Amino acid sequence: MHFLKWLYPGMKFKRWLLLFSVGVILVSVGLAIVFNYKYIGVVEEAIFRLFYMTTGSFYYAVTTIAGSAIIALGLSIMLAATRQIIHSVISVLVPEGSDKLVEIIFEKRKLGRGPAIAVIGGGTGLSVLLRGIKGISSNLTAIVTVADDGGSSGRLREDLGIIPPGDLRNCLVALADTEPLMEKLFQHRFGGHGELAGHSFGNLFIAAMTEIVGDVELALKESSKVLAVRGQVLPSSTERVQLVAEMADGTQVNGESQIPLAGKRIKKVSIKPAEVAPVKGAVDAIREADACILGPGSLYTSVIPNLLVKGIAEALHESDAVKIYICNVMTQPGETDGYTASDHIKAILDHAGPGSIDIAVINVQDVAPELRDIYAGQGAYPVEPDIEAIEALGVKVIKANLISETNLVRHDPVRLSKTIMSMVYDLRINSDRMRLLDYYIMSESIKKLKD
Repeated sequence: MHFLKWLYPGMKFKRWLLLFSVGVILVSVGLAIVFNYKYIGVVEEAIFRLFYMTTGSFYYAVTTIAGSAIIALGLSIMLAATRQIIHSVISVLVPEGSDKLVEIIFEKRKLGRGPAIAVIGGGTGLSVLLRGIKGISSNLTAIVTVADDGGSSGRLREDLGIIPPGDLRNCLVALADTEPLMEKLFQHRFGGHGELAGHSFGNLFIAAMTEIVGDVELALKESSKVLAVRGQVLPSSTERVQLVAEMADGTQVNGESQIPLAGKRIKKVSIKPAEVAPVKGAVDAIREADACILGPGSLYTSVIPNLLVKGIAEALHESDAVKIYICNVMTQPGETDGYTASDHIKAILDHAGPGSIDIAVINVQDVAPELRDIYAGQGAYPVEPDIEAIEALGVKVIKANLISETNLVRHDPVRLSKTIMSMVYDLRINSDRMRLLDYYIMSESIKKLKD
């Protein structure tokens, strides 16, 4: 019965299907003439009369030419009809045209075979990385912190009792394959002085979707459909947590937004309540990944909070994936003042345990002097790449030029993604070689035992 819907009026399908059928008939008749089937006696008789019963060889030459011409005409009609049928379907399913269809096929086929990558973090840094990697692989899972308590996210968290949607929104937009207008819409912040002032439309959208479907994971899944997201975005936990920092002087600061304002050196951070359940999809993504990437992003308020959720750090240790940390380019005032690259790595190892990082990607590109001066006025300075100190921690170092050449000192998404993916593919190839070598050695051992 569903097939009959193709024959409904206005489908713009029947005419081309009829034309295709005409082409099939012409091809069949042409083949019959060429091979001189007996059941086309009427055609034979007409040809004989036309050429006055000339010699058999001439007759067969004429029939072959006539049949071939009819076959060519039939094939041309079939080709034209097929093209129109495909165009009719594409124009409905993909209004943007065939170029968009090519992108969809590329994403599903090529990107779908890319390495599985789990990215752990939050903030602007995570979004920058995702923008670059989504063009190389769609097997992505962004695991996002839920400790944010400032701005629009903090207000929605308190008013509606949901996890903060801000970092989740940024990751959705970063992985989205949408028109620029849709991205601007999700990132738009309301002005004025009313209750909506300062709220992001994307935050409100996720909050509304959560109330409608009753579950934040499902809300993110449905939101991903709207934005045509490559990969998936998951919170590290669906439970509300508060980030707590213990400072070097023994004082305690509560709240993610308050920690940088304290102006003190951080000794360690923790979450309240300490025993929150992780999102199962996030844990599974880490365990099944080819590579787990930490950062870039605020060390104590974006990256480490994910690792404090029970089960996340454990999954990281159990995973066979290579663990890569992308060190920040600049220090963050009130959070990592005076930190070198090794200080960043040591902080992660202290909170998540040994084995949390295999490789550290460190920027060695100089920051332009004029940008140095601008950032120095804000209390931020380039992170010193102390390579030997990092290697002393048992972490391999990859040095690269990663800064984007703009008015902001940030990672360049293209450079960063190429650096990361080249590492992942190289490690993947080496891993396959090792498996083949292990298989060969095992096979030879079995042969010797049989002998």
